[in-house]
Amino acid sequence: MRAVRIARYGGPEVLMREEIPVPEPAPGEALVRLRHSGINFMDIHTRQGKYEGSRTYPVPLPTTLGIEGAGEVVALGRDVHDFRVGDRVAYCLHWGSYADYAAVPAWRLVRVPEALPLDQAAAAMFHGLTAHYLAHDLGRAAPGVTWLVHAASGGIGQILVQMGARLGVTVFATTSTEAKAAVARARGAAAALPYAGAAEAVRQMTGGRGVDVVFDPVGRPTLRESLRAARRQGLVVSFGTVGGAVRDLDPIELGEAGSLFLTRPRLADHLPDGPTIRRRAADVFAALMDRTLAIEISGRYSLDDVAAAHEALEERRVVGKPILDLP
Repeated sequence: MRAVRIARYGGPEVLMREEIPVPEPAPGEALVRLRHSGINFMDIHTRQGKYEGSRTYPVPLPTTLGIEGAGEVVALGRDVHDFRVGDRVAYCLHWGSYADYAAVPAWRLVRVPEALPLDQAAAAMFHGLTAHYLAHDLGRAAPGVTWLVHAASGGIGQILVQMGARLGVTVFATTSTEAKAAVARARGAAAALPYAGAAEAVRQMTGGRGVDVVFDPVGRPTLRESLRAARRQGLVVSFGTVGGAVRDLDPIELGEAGSLFLTRPRLADHLPDGPTIRRRAADVFAALMDRTLAIEISGRYSLDDVAAAHEALEERRVVGKPILDLP
């Protein structure tokens, strides 16, 4: 089968398309014929070696990249009773989706409703489930709550804005261009601001109070602006470092900013078991099908141009979610 793999860390040049054997499903696994695979910053960070020492997301080399996909079950390992051959399924947080087939632990799989296209399911798993726990578990989305969402035109940002607005949250957004700001406003943001001066603007719009929660996937360029934007005893959620890691934060800064809470969550800790995965996915899939949630597939790539997809994502030329099509 076709697969895009890495044997060393580095830039897009380390991505290698290879022919490898179709995996055999081990006990507790299902073999999935993949039709679509999501492309994520996590794939890029893995390729760059940022997870080399991670206990949460260990990635031994060589490995096939890709951590989410959708397709059909074509074979079952021993002791798999919840799925049948032919089931339409999707999953995330299991490496190997830049390929024609993947052997996936059955507890990570969710059924995809017939009414939902498989490309939408593939686009929704990693970003949709991330936005779901951010909005519900950390953001405590409800009427009267205020958020600041950085990078609001990105894949997770767009979903997070929509989830918050649908639940009555007043969502302020930051973007890098007016075109991206228009996307954020169309998704439900009350205001879309440039990064520079965002904290002061948000404080003015909240009567000097600041927002209840700041969602920050950017890192070094924005984190201190996030601290300034949060209300006293507010929460800053640093869930990504696409702009670079913060290595010089003194905890006393949290006190000086108003006794703030700072967390760095990871999706794996919020998907501990099959029932939780299925519950979150069901919410996201239902919203997609009733059109209260939209996920824009911003680019379609093949296994031959994965490097171009990575470059587009790294250069922030992507608004929405890029995917691989695997015919």
